[in-house]
Amino acid sequence: MLVGDMTYETILFSVEAGIARLTLNRPDRLNSFTAQMHEEVADALAGLGDARTLIITGAGRGFCAGQDLNDRAVAPGEAVDLGESVELRYNPLIRNLVSLPMPVIARVNGVAAGAGANIALACDIVIAAKSAKFIQSFAAIGLIPDSGGTWVLPRLVGQARALGLALTGEPLAAEKAADWGLIWKAVEDEQLDAEVDALAARFAAGPTRGLARIKSMIRGSWNQDLDAELDRQRDAMRELGFSDDYREGVAAFMEKRPPKFTGK
Repeated sequence: MLVGDMTYETILFSVEAGIARLTLNRPDRLNSFTAQMHEEVADALAGLGDARTLIITGAGRGFCAGQDLNDRAVAPGEAVDLGESVELRYNPLIRNLVSLPMPVIARVNGVAAGAGANIALACDIVIAAKSAKFIQSFAAIGLIPDSGGTWVLPRLVGQARALGLALTGEPLAAEKAADWGLIWKAVEDEQLDAEVDALAARFAAGPTRGLARIKSMIRGSWNQDLDAELDRQRDAMRELGFSDDYREGVAAFMEKRPPKFTGK
């Protein structure tokens, strides 16, 4: 797939009607990451243009199996600096996803394992097919949950469940992941596309600046005490109160009509 000056071989990427779609496209390897896929994903995320929301998913029967251990960059049995791989590839990806000024939806269509699970959890909204599973598979090869795993897991499900998931590597079914608060929703497999597309369309037509601020405020609140957060809320409300979308939202409410948000 050719976008801009770069030909994509491991992903599919498009932007249409305000919705960016990024599909990890190595289905024969359960969409596991290689150095090339990292480069292509980074390039796509830098080319979102006028997108107002982003969907990330996987081709075939899986979402993402994490790192492809056959990739020469992290070949087993060799003296490879895994910290360098994390620092150069996975950490920038996670930081990028959580800081994008738009809602990011993970469409988890199948297994999400290792870094693949934590990349999904870095998205703002995770909607999974009921057949999907989340697996913290790191302990099986003597590693720790990277890509934000050790940070996000205890915050989402508590220390006991986080330790259980990380130490045992047992698969967690999508429905239980939703019950535990790890993800937003688990839906019937045949309803996954409709559910994700409807939410993406809603975000693409929504007050993008306000949605982006909600995202940054909630994510940033984990580092604040109440007094500091109240000040942050004041500043955000002041900023958004001058936005075109706020004025349109109020006008639409008063006039009893659907709003026409521009994202500004």
